[in-house]
Amino acid sequence: MEINVLGPLAATEHGISVVPTAGKPRQILALLALQSDRVVTVPTLMEEIWGEEIPRSAATTLQTYILQLRRKLAAALDGDPHRQAKDVLVTQHGGYLLQVQPGTVDAEEFSRLASSGRDAHEAGDYHAASGLLGTALKMWRGPALVDVRVGSVLELEVLGLEEDRMAALERRIDADLRLGRHTEIVPELRVLVAKHPMHENFCAQLMTALHRAGSAWRALESYQRLRGTLIDELGLEPSPRLQRLHQAILSSDPELDLNVPATG
Repeated sequence: MEINVLGPLAATEHGISVVPTAGKPRQILALLALQSDRVVTVPTLMEEIWGEEIPRSAATTLQTYILQLRRKLAAALDGDPHRQAKDVLVTQHGGYLLQVQPGTVDAEEFSRLASSGRDAHEAGDYHAASGLLGTALKMWRGPALVDVRVGSVLELEVLGLEEDRMAALERRIDADLRLGRHTEIVPELRVLVAKHPMHENFCAQLMTALHRAGSAWRALESYQRLRGTLIDELGLEPSPRLQRLHQAILSSDPELDLNVPATG
């Protein structure tokens, strides 16, 4: 089986899609996939589907949704002598478990690559860090589960995935800055700063890259734009760290031309 959650939901078995068209069974499949090889309890599934207003018929209805998913799996597994639908979507005491092979779910592979990239970054191997993190980030095909209605449980899962994505992106850009790739990453950082106008780390990275690329005035302009947004939206000044970076650019601090961290 191959399952993708880093973008639209996709799940195939023997090349056949097993993603249901109905909304609630899609939620169940998405949650089971993100918790693959772990039991998801019936109360957790009910909370995801119905929130706090769980109907009296919830247990029966949930069993119907599980049956619909198993029928999809059975159709895809037709002719497979080694596995049946109940061997993939397993009933456990108090819940259900989606049993898959390692590397089946793209979110797990992303996490593995991002973790390896973080370790390489911390070890000072910035070439490896940039490569590993870049490969991990390319796995994303859009916002996580972009075509699935998410309840309270999936919402937290998606939030965690998106935070991990942002952390991996910041770390990959930092590795590229340390490798002297400031000119190459300026366009990417311009887009990120436009999308996240109050994100100080992206702004700091853009300021550093612009300064090293010989555009100190554009770096200062980026700082002023962020400062204006923070004051207008939150009534706050930029953090002391960003203010120090601003002053360093103003004073042409030679340390900024070294391959040192853009943030810290």
